[in-house]
Amino acid sequence: MRIWTPLFALAIVALVGCGGEGYETEAPAPPIAEIEAYELEQHGDVRIDNYYWMNQRGTERVENYLHAENDYTEAMTAHTASLQASLVQEFTERIKQNDESVPYRLGDYFYYRRTEEGKDYPIYARKPGSVDADEQIMIDVNELAAGHDGYFNVGGVRTSEDHNLLAYGIDRAGRRVYTLYVKDLGSGEMLSDEIPNVTANLVWANDNKTIFYTRQDPTTLRYYQIWKHRLGTDASEDTLVYEEPDDTFNCGVGKSKSREYIVIGCSQTLANEYRYVRADRPDDEFTLFLPRERGHEYDMEHYGDHFYIRTNMDAENFRLMKTPINKTAKSNWSEVIPGRDDVYLSGFEIFKDHLVVVERKAGLLQMQIRPWNGGEAHYLDFGEPAYMAFPRDNYEFDTSVLRFHYESMTTPDTLYDYD
Repeated sequence: MRIWTPLFALAIVALVGCGGEGYETEAPAPPIAEIEAYELEQHGDVRIDNYYWMNQRGTERVENYLHAENDYTEAMTAHTASLQASLVQEFTERIKQNDESVPYRLGDYFYYRRTEEGKDYPIYARKPGSVDADEQIMIDVNELAAGHDGYFNVGGVRTSEDHNLLAYGIDRAGRRVYTLYVKDLGSGEMLSDEIPNVTANLVWANDNKTIFYTRQDPTTLRYYQIWKHRLGTDASEDTLVYEEPDDTFNCGVGKSKSREYIVIGCSQTLANEYRYVRADRPDDEFTLFLPRERGHEYDMEHYGDHFYIRTNMDAENFRLMKTPINKTAKSNWSEVIPGRDDVYLSGFEIFKDHLVVVERKAGLLQMQIRPWNGGEAHYLDFGEPAYMAFPRDNYEFDTSVLRFHYESMTTPDTLYDYD
């Protein structure tokens, strides 16, 4: 496992001393940034920034300065080398290197991620039908990173709707700017598709040929564009389907748990806005769900003939509403769960047979199970006076199993499957 500790070790040395080790060193002088006055004017106020030139990422001037800073740090912490080595060894011994995430079900597969001792990167794998089936390795990031000297990260790992194709992004610089690739999981071959300068936010349409992905502003890295790619075409032919003009908003793309809709979401601190299109009709125009209003925060999810909306409209602690899928104006909304002064509606999970409502009351999160057939609702009883609990990894729509995270002062981090 990759562990890098010099700054952490230096902090510990500053607190506890150097263990009695005497040292003498001829350290280089600290690097001095060049003074170059630059005037910034905003709202009639002028501010002088002497280090404005340092925002020129990637230039030789800036990189030389950063290398000098690193050389200075190494020289000044050289006397802690043995302490750093012992800390690395202790940290490594406390990490379970042959580890595996809890498999989650999606379709007919159970997906998970695991690590192996002595390797820096994860392995993405799955098992068909059962957690006891033979493993299928989708991508081994250790193999992808072989021979690459520097930062390397894989993100946005997503299978197509038929589970035959895998899309993922590689970031080789550490700025969360990825290049997107597609792999045929049947043959193991890579497709010709390669899309540079994207985020790790992507989603497949139901035709198994169309990918929607997000791009960020090249300067601020704000997520601001949603693009559409057709497999087998060059990335230069991709279609821009949405651009967010307000620089206080970010945007992203996802899919409803029902797998029936592709949804573009835009959000800022005080407002949300959504657009949607049928996942089996990716070439249609996106439909605006509800125009944004400052102060109106809401989430949406699909079930049957309705969209369900968690909203703070006339409900400071939020309430749950629903509306027909073809009538999304607020005048068509009807109330499912009213707002309450003593209960905060934190979120909800849609399943084929159940609605799971996540609430906060008296400081504690609780989960209520509400059958769609009108059966009696009930709360999960955790049996402890203080705890943390919330749903997690519930990607499957047609299941009676709710997975949730739970921990307390007497119970370590635990994942439970509740039928």
